[in-house]
Amino acid sequence: MVGYGHACEAYIDRIFANPQWGYYIHGILDDKMEVGTMYKKVPVIGSITHLEAFLTKMTLDEIAITISVNEYDKLERIVAVCEKSGVHTKFVPDYYSFIPTEPYTEDLFGLPVINIRNVPLSNTYNRIVKRAVDIFGALVALLLFGIPMLLVTLIIKITSPGPIIFSQVRIGRHNKEFKMYKFRSMEVQSDKEEKKAWTTKHDPRVTGIGKFIRKTSIDELPQLFNVLKGEMSLVGPRPERPFFVDRFKEEIPRYMIKHQVAPGLTGWAQINGYRGDTSIRKRIDHDLYYIEHWTLALDFKIIFLTFFKGFINRNAY
Repeated sequence: MVGYGHACEAYIDRIFANPQWGYYIHGILDDKMEVGTMYKKVPVIGSITHLEAFLTKMTLDEIAITISVNEYDKLERIVAVCEKSGVHTKFVPDYYSFIPTEPYTEDLFGLPVINIRNVPLSNTYNRIVKRAVDIFGALVALLLFGIPMLLVTLIIKITSPGPIIFSQVRIGRHNKEFKMYKFRSMEVQSDKEEKKAWTTKHDPRVTGIGKFIRKTSIDELPQLFNVLKGEMSLVGPRPERPFFVDRFKEEIPRYMIKHQVAPGLTGWAQINGYRGDTSIRKRIDHDLYYIEHWTLALDFKIIFLTFFKGFINRNAY
């Protein structure tokens, strides 16, 4: 093994945990660690400068390059020495903690490019197909839910003073702000009050009809117009308010990745129960799964399951 660092230790850990692989590790070459230093009975046997000499005098099946990321200036020379010997060579990147186990690679006319995260919707064709489905689906949904939406409009107008539609600034694709529409389910508040507070259990600001439309997610139906405008999709991660985005991006690793795709009216996290007052970290894990595994079939599955799992929100107050 060439180089002692996190990647080296992680590789040794996995080899020792799987003896059926049949590996025997001769030792580690490293420029900083003293000869004789041991990690799980694997010794440092020399420096990286001794690599060519070891390859000449030893019969090896494989070489694993496990240098630390701050030593990557040595990588080209190490690879050249290894390939000159003809021994099969592996490279274990020290940045494995943030590179996925199956990274999406591109061939840019002979230049290999590793995408840190596979995002199928970065493909133009996929985005066009998804957009076409969004437009068609939103129009069909407006026809299906048109009468219930009119009834809710009348009830809100009769029972509570103020506007029927409530718009709130949310963060969408590419971190752009947009106004997301909802049926108003709360008493009219000042901008300062509503920007920084989540609705709580038994919240006195929620109106009578508001409790019902929030529980049944009817208050979300005006977002079909956001879908038609291209600000949202039928399916995707739920958008959040700027105040909470600024907070969560500092507290939750990978939070901002959700903004690589358009936000959705429903999503993978929502049909799995993570909506309203639930774990943000779990929600982000589900959003990332959706972003990395998107297919049109997955979108249809989520839309279908929304009718059974997505409308009734037990965590909505």
